Amino acid sequence: MNGQQSKIDSILTLLKKDKPDTNKVIHTNDLCWEYQNIGKYDISLQYGKVALDLALQLNFNQGIVASYGNIGVLYMEQGDYPKALEYYFKGLKIAEKFGNKKGIARNIGNIGSVYMQQGDYPKALEYYFKVLKTFEEIGDKGQISTILGNIGIGYWYQGDYPKALEYYFKALKMHDELGNKNRIATDYGNIGSVYHAQKDYPKALEYYFKALKMSEEIEDEGKITIWLNNIGSLYTTLKKYDEAEKYLLKSLSIAEQISSLDDVKLSHQHLSELYEALGKLAKELFHYKKYITTRDSIFNNENIKKTVQAQMNYEFDKKEAVTKAEQDKKDVIAVGEKQKQKIITYSVSGGLFFVLLFAFFIFRGYRQKQKANIIITQQKHEVERKNQIIEEKNKDITDSINYAKRIQQATLPNKKEIYSALTNCFILFKPKDIVSGDFYFFHKNNQSAFIAAADCTGHGVPGAFMSIIGSEKLNDAVLQSTDTSEILKLLNKGIKISLRQSDSNESTRDGMDIALCYVDTENNIVKYAGANRPIWIIRKGHTEVEEKKATKTAIGGLTDDNQHFDTHELKLQQGDTFYIFSDGFADTFGGQEEKKLTTKKFKEILLSIQDKTMKEQEQHLNNFIENWKDGTEQADDILVIGVRL
Repeated sequence: MNGQQSKIDSILTLLKKDKPDTNKVIHTNDLCWEYQNIGKYDISLQYGKVALDLALQLNFNQGIVASYGNIGVLYMEQGDYPKALEYYFKGLKIAEKFGNKKGIARNIGNIGSVYMQQGDYPKALEYYFKVLKTFEEIGDKGQISTILGNIGIGYWYQGDYPKALEYYFKALKMHDELGNKNRIATDYGNIGSVYHAQKDYPKALEYYFKALKMSEEIEDEGKITIWLNNIGSLYTTLKKYDEAEKYLLKSLSIAEQISSLDDVKLSHQHLSELYEALGKLAKELFHYKKYITTRDSIFNNENIKKTVQAQMNYEFDKKEAVTKAEQDKKDVIAVGEKQKQKIITYSVSGGLFFVLLFAFFIFRGYRQKQKANIIITQQKHEVERKNQIIEEKNKDITDSINYAKRIQQATLPNKKEIYSALTNCFILFKPKDIVSGDFYFFHKNNQSAFIAAADCTGHGVPGAFMSIIGSEKLNDAVLQSTDTSEILKLLNKGIKISLRQSDSNESTRDGMDIALCYVDTENNIVKYAGANRPIWIIRKGHTEVEEKKATKTAIGGLTDDNQHFDTHELKLQQGDTFYIFSDGFADTFGGQEEKKLTTKKFKEILLSIQDKTMKEQEQHLNNFIENWKDGTEQADDILVIGVRL
């Protein structure tokens, strides 16, 4: 048996001798971790749950935090990010409650990994550096080395290859000192990936094979399939097709055996690319379909909903506690006031009806009032304590929703990329709540680009769910067609499939309104299609707003699967401007009479600012709507996009 198995055997021996106490929790968690390290996910999960159950029975908080963290990492390894997030937050909650510094740091680091999965690399690095400092203070070399590797990954995703190599080699050195073969293999593979990206293929293969050899030594099937995939893909690039096929098929076989969907997806993707290069169309199509199916099973609507829902569950649990605390506060005040009034009434009544015993009752009333004041003082302190709880819980709720905001923002396109492609452009985006049901979309296509403004059912958290689903489905649609009408048709079908909408299923009728434009900047042509959202054009030197109306139906909900959406081709001149938007700006309440702004007024505002640059237009619209509201609560999300050719 190899070293990894010997370690497992040693822990099993200790476990047999353990009584059902904290040591048994620690050793069971150790087994969970070791089996996870060698890709034995089913066995690992069994031990993780046994450790958690026993820790809960013993009220062993350190063990509970460790168990939640281990199970979260396990789900993360298998690509089940919603489950991972759920367990990370459970662990963080317990760690915060009992001031477990190491547990807090570990869970925050894991949450940083969720940011990584969402593509928010700067935020992930911010968390990793924060956690690195904590682990350095604690002196936990194992966690320090892990975080160093994660920082390397963050830089790698951002394309900063020198920085990535710097941190990968730091992690490798520390893992080598610790003798952690599993992590050494990961470091080798990560270094190979950097050289691969830099097109230093000999170096990349050298480190991939080092990683493969190390993972085979410790029988880590989860990592083996990754290195086989990387080697196979690189051999395809080098046109060594026989070698590529051998490694990729082996990778697929192992990935299917251990139910690693991410690796199954990658294997099918790389095999499809291989057979495309070989001109074997049937095999290429077979593996491409498998790739799409597996990808959708990982990133389908339910998975996205659950990711945000895990965060929302954490938030709503706290909200429930706030509501209870508020009610307790009211009850405490009511009891105190009632008791006080009762005492005063008794004192007065006693004085009226028992004049001969006046002195006695005054003395008795005084003593009772003293007692009541003591009770009221105690109740006041209790109210103050509950007020503090309410304030803390409200802060937690806001922090949780802000986290959901960052998840949503990760799905929105980068504004810098948009402004680089469409140089005279602005996007005014003002969610009603922290998260939004409106979203904007952008996709560059050679010398042209797609840009869209979408308004989903609802706002806040419900709207945010729909915006994430809509953004994903729109991304899929623009990869299949450049026809705006066809794209909306594909989007409509995609939403209905994701939300399981049909004539016989009335569980949800959610959907969205959208204005989608294909902008050919070279020829000054805009192709527009819309679902309940129009496009407005203001031509240079003109004093009227030209409007192209949308197809009068929404995306999703009751809309037929085969619904046609009209396309309008607009031939514009240099200096012409078009606008797409949600209904939020025109529907904003305010002014002296606190009425809606209206579409008519919105058009007048746009006509009045045509002499301004697009950046100035954005500032003007933002200032106007803030002055218009003048303290009135915003009724809906606001999204306005302006593009000048």
